[in-house]
Amino acid sequence: MPQITIRRATPEDAAACGPICYQAFFDINSAHNFPPDLPSPDAAIGLLSMMFSHPAFYCVVAESGGRIIGSNCLDERSAIAGVGPITVDTAAQNAGAGRKLMDAVLARATERKFTGVRLLQAAFHNRSLSLYTKLGFDAREPISTMQGPPILKPMDGFHVRPALASDLPACNRLCRQVHGHDRGGELAEAIEHGTAKVVEHTGRITGYTSSMAFFGHSVGETVRDIQALISAAESFGGPGILVPTRNAALFRWCLENGLRVQYPMTLMSVGMYQKPAGSFLPSILF
Repeated sequence: MPQITIRRATPEDAAACGPICYQAFFDINSAHNFPPDLPSPDAAIGLLSMMFSHPAFYCVVAESGGRIIGSNCLDERSAIAGVGPITVDTAAQNAGAGRKLMDAVLARATERKFTGVRLLQAAFHNRSLSLYTKLGFDAREPISTMQGPPILKPMDGFHVRPALASDLPACNRLCRQVHGHDRGGELAEAIEHGTAKVVEHTGRITGYTSSMAFFGHSVGETVRDIQALISAAESFGGPGILVPTRNAALFRWCLENGLRVQYPMTLMSVGMYQKPAGSFLPSILF
């Protein structure tokens, strides 16, 4: 393969990168009889167009022989940076493009002095697991992607409502309590977009979600707080919500309430990581 070069992505690159992203995920998922992450190339173009134009995302593309062969992004909205989606053209894989794309965003994270970097890896994708491990990432949590009909069963003593801008300090304190850091940047965007919700118990905020979706994250003091947020969701966006499989009480409850496992993933991190002191759902970015 001709020399691979990495450069900063532009919004115009989404038209070329979207179909590559869609096909890469479609191929690896289909090879293992799992549903695709994205419904169509147009959906992938829309996603990457948003990320490539967002001021708080650092995105790069890989080029070889005068054409784009892959892309990767770094979410810079919080103290912890999130990686993805990283994809390489199926015809150009195993030539080093994925390593170069990862090196580029990790160098950016070092330059910007992020406390840590995290990602979600498809547990059935042996090559990506090996690459991320060699780059210094540690496997932290087995994750089950779960989808199903909305539960819509209010829980006694737990009140779920839309999050307000005034709730942000309380939510950030809760996230720091559970994870050792907050995700205030993305939560503020979710509140602005109307997707965020909080759960109140005993007269105070005990949990929140940026959205019950693949790209949303949730934090709660207890399993019950997360269950209340899941119960109130009208749908689960994208492939579904990401449930830590080792949280047996939450995982079992999801199964008992009609959610089903779509495929397994692994939460990986490099740098700062605190064992969660509460209940949580990661997003696909971390």
